[in-house]
Amino acid sequence: MSLCAILCPASSRLPRRSAAMPTSSPTFVGAIDQGTTSSRFLIFNRRGEVVALHQLEFKQIYPNPGWHEHDPEELISSVERCVDGAVQQFEAQGHSRGQIAAVGITNQRETTVVWDKTTGKALHNAIVWTDTRARDLVRRLKARIGAGELTQRCGLPLSTYPSASKLLWLLDNVPDVKDAYERGNLAFGTVDAWLAYKLNGGPARDVYVSDPTNASRTMFMNLHTLDYDAELLEWFRIDRDKVKLPKIVRSADPDAYGSLAGTVLRGTKIMGCLGDQSAALVGQKGFTPGLAKNTYGTGCFLLYNVGHKPVISSHGLLSTVAFDFGEGRTMYALEGSIAVAGSSVKFLVDNFGFIDESSKLSALAETVEDNGGCTFVTAFSGLFAPYWIDDARGTIFGITAYTQRGHIARATLEATCFQTKAILDSMGKDSGQKLTELAVDGGMCNADLIMQTQSDIIGIPVSRPAMRETTALGAAIAAGFAAGVWESFDDLKDVNNEGKTLFRPQITAEDASERFARWEKAVQMSKGWSS
Repeated sequence: MSLCAILCPASSRLPRRSAAMPTSSPTFVGAIDQGTTSSRFLIFNRRGEVVALHQLEFKQIYPNPGWHEHDPEELISSVERCVDGAVQQFEAQGHSRGQIAAVGITNQRETTVVWDKTTGKALHNAIVWTDTRARDLVRRLKARIGAGELTQRCGLPLSTYPSASKLLWLLDNVPDVKDAYERGNLAFGTVDAWLAYKLNGGPARDVYVSDPTNASRTMFMNLHTLDYDAELLEWFRIDRDKVKLPKIVRSADPDAYGSLAGTVLRGTKIMGCLGDQSAALVGQKGFTPGLAKNTYGTGCFLLYNVGHKPVISSHGLLSTVAFDFGEGRTMYALEGSIAVAGSSVKFLVDNFGFIDESSKLSALAETVEDNGGCTFVTAFSGLFAPYWIDDARGTIFGITAYTQRGHIARATLEATCFQTKAILDSMGKDSGQKLTELAVDGGMCNADLIMQTQSDIIGIPVSRPAMRETTALGAAIAAGFAAGVWESFDDLKDVNNEGKTLFRPQITAEDASERFARWEKAVQMSKGWSS
């Protein structure tokens, strides 16, 4: 049975598509990848190969300790410049811009933008998902009656992470935002909604939409209904008559997202949208329950497909929407986040001077056979999922006169692998489904040593694709489904398979268990270092 047959009844295979693309010339799909530090535009062929790419970094704004902002207009201008740059490369290869069937969007999640719905002007810098300025507000919210029941509806616990706390902070602290709210002119959105709105030309077209993978990160959407929840909004004391919320539409849709009003692709339709971690799961073809991906970046984000119904975690994980590809066919995921992954490597470079660049850490770790008895709990700002230990701090255990730089390097790399193991164990308990293979992407997965260590510790194969632009590929897949570039999930079975590397466990289960037990002991000993 095909994947499409499993997921979709005969009457609703995938999203209603635009007319099938002609087969006389090659067809391509564009993907806007608007991330935390840079914007990119990539063009993929039907085999999932990148044929053109343009990337621009933009300014990071840190007004106060713990605060992190972006200029909303710079997000738009950087995206538009990337579109033009990639298309220029594309046409230099002899292709025509008319061969680009559609454009998809993937974006940093939770980052919050507010603007005047009559003028389209942003009323404040975007507050980035990493921002913690709302911590006192969150502390007060946690004391409010009903706080413990929110997760059952929206899948997220109260924290500074979701968009809700960021919007409430803006309403409390920025007069222009408060004034627009009182006049009923306030528009709120995550970055996907802002992109769709502005790339369509702003108030002239007033395209104001968000997909469930992004809307589920606000705390305003009910995971079960995929719509805004009146009781959630009331609990947060948000008046729907005073703030405009984007309409929640499918992740793949031929009409809802409008079309580009500017750039050299003017008139090209936007047909797909996925939050970045969901996009990576789709790009790794994690379409069925029991499949998972882990993105090894500055931090780590592990998404585990749990099927057609949300699973509310009782083991320290987040519940979210994996994707919605139409006709009510929605897949959900459990999510675990690791605060420190690639940043621990940067720490050894910048703070300890172990090596002169991050790419050489794996080579340093390979100068020794093992960690020499060292365990490094990289809790620089506490531990995230599944531990959630705020007062833990980075701690190295087992140092002796024998310890060398290579041992510390190995222990640093192993820390991410052990935390991934802890998250996977929690996901198995919550979902009741056993993971059989872990798909990986992100910068750290380039190192064979890390991936082999990961496979050894979790006891299952780790699959690393040759083409690792899986987040952007996920956005292209969403748009490609709506455009008819791909007809079913079966059409993608050979996409990005060539050159895949599979790492299989090379140690016994008993050895892996012993190593993990040592890690868990170290975690417990790292508690209480910050009052």
